[in-house]
Amino acid sequence: MTVLAFGANGQVGTALARLEGVTVLSRAEADLSIPGKCAQAIDEFKPVAVINAAAYTAVDQAESDEALATAINGDAPGEMARACAALGIPLVHISTDYVFAGDGDTPFNPSDPVAPLGAYGRSKEAGERAVREVGSAHVVLRTSWVFSETGTNFVKTMLKLGAERAALSIVDDQHGGPTPARDIAATALRMVRALLDDPSLSGTYHYAGAPDCSWADFATHIFDRAGLDVEVTRIPSSAYPTPAKRPLNSRMACATTTEAFGIERPDWRVGLDEVLLAMEEGSHDKTP
Repeated sequence: MTVLAFGANGQVGTALARLEGVTVLSRAEADLSIPGKCAQAIDEFKPVAVINAAAYTAVDQAESDEALATAINGDAPGEMARACAALGIPLVHISTDYVFAGDGDTPFNPSDPVAPLGAYGRSKEAGERAVREVGSAHVVLRTSWVFSETGTNFVKTMLKLGAERAALSIVDDQHGGPTPARDIAATALRMVRALLDDPSLSGTYHYAGAPDCSWADFATHIFDRAGLDVEVTRIPSSAYPTPAKRPLNSRMACATTTEAFGIERPDWRVGLDEVLLAMEEGSHDKTP
């Protein structure tokens, strides 16, 4: 049984590649910016299901490169959904909290209205819509604040900066749930298997780490667990302007995911310790 996944170079794709029965394609093997490539790959592999973990994730760059972001995040998922429908197989498409405006302080439910603040969020919302419009067996899986020992992410950035500086200013008015990439990968595969048994589970679901926290909270815990003595100054988003506006509230309600699939929110603190251990072991492996 082969599950075909896209996004081998990303954090979730790397985690998927470690799971039994999953084949993950890289951009070199299936460039999602080129029409027809992902459908061609699906047709050639004829898998039992597809997981899309590939995405254009350069949030700030998307503001000046929205056409490419939309091709990868919007058009390609629709193409995948149509190819899956033709084969009668399910698709799990990974999306983001950026489809919401981030207002208020109440966790967003999957059924809440979307209102993306920028190009990245618009491109991801377009992909969600394209998958749903096909109408075949699918899950749109929204997640947030992804981290792992691979790729570029907040944990690795904080570890690098924390080793270089004694003090850092970290945004404290954006709140969400940090989510380990390996847990997202395992959840996506579990959802695939559930859809194979019961396509009626199709829909949009949320999956984010617990407990919710601010970026400053997250950074403080990272420094503590890594044994780094860093003074954290908590600042508002307005003090750290970026080309793309970030949602202040990225909290996501995940109850329907538990109800439908029996999947609970992962404790990101446990996931962080696993990531730190993996990075330590990886550095030891490279020691002459």
